[in-house]
Amino acid sequence: METTVTHDLIIIGAGPAGLAAAQYGARAELNVLVIENAGAGGQVQNIVTLENYPGVFPGVPGTDFIKTMKEQAEHFGAHFTTETIQSIDKKGEVFHITTTKASYTSYTVLIATGAEHRRLGAKGERELEGAGVSYCATCDGPFFKNRNIIVVGGGDAACDEATYLSTLSPHVTLVHRKGQFRAQKAVAERVLNNPGITVLFNTTVEEIKGAGRVQSVILKNTETGTVTEQSADAVFIFVGMLPRTDLVDMLPKDENGYIKTDDTMATLVPGMYCAGDLRSKSFRQVVTAVADGAIAANSAGQYIRKIKHDEYR
Repeated sequence: METTVTHDLIIIGAGPAGLAAAQYGARAELNVLVIENAGAGGQVQNIVTLENYPGVFPGVPGTDFIKTMKEQAEHFGAHFTTETIQSIDKKGEVFHITTTKASYTSYTVLIATGAEHRRLGAKGERELEGAGVSYCATCDGPFFKNRNIIVVGGGDAACDEATYLSTLSPHVTLVHRKGQFRAQKAVAERVLNNPGITVLFNTTVEEIKGAGRVQSVILKNTETGTVTEQSADAVFIFVGMLPRTDLVDMLPKDENGYIKTDDTMATLVPGMYCAGDLRSKSFRQVVTAVADGAIAANSAGQYIRKIKHDEYR
């Protein structure tokens, strides 16, 4: 008995990559379903002001940006559901996806599950998570107005979040283990010129201390070996991301655990694509995730036409 295929393209993940793919796929008249386990948005939900996306000026809150992207995809006919994926299998030319609620079939699948915050690994970090230790300045920053705030990291995220937190408190200390930032120059200079932010280079957080809540941090200067204790009410950690690749752990990855694809976003499994922050690439921004998603949807459309023998002539 022949399998009835319910969708042309199933997208797993509703961040910028997944939403862009949903829009492009649906607009190309593909039957598109987006499955997300926690609603649309991904990391963009945590951006206070998205100011570097071309054509969006002045900047807008990340929540507004995502809301518009989802509405646009729905306008073109994409469907959305909130479910947790249990398995992805392929039989012949058809993918079979099982969730906690239902089963779906599709000719193509796009994995756009993004990445999650990497933990620092310092003593006391897990014990005090939610009690002063946070990975989201937008979520938790307002609880620490005019308090002593430690930010850990040296990339764009750490610098951006430190800048935001400095609008809530003039007592922000940014700790970075290296001698210079990894952030883009404009982002880094914004921090270095901010009187509300003290920068400690060549410094690591060895321990986060507190009884029921964060009270101090133990800092170590990596050049001199000097260890000091600094009062703190909150520690915001931005030390990179871990790609969410559990669903496709069998696919080849780079040395950092990101999924390898070709320029069309295709993986080694025909009909399966990856886009966004979980994909191996040199630069991760909202704009690059959106580009990945658009390319993946176009590639999926070409693949579907080929297996249906409906290619453009």
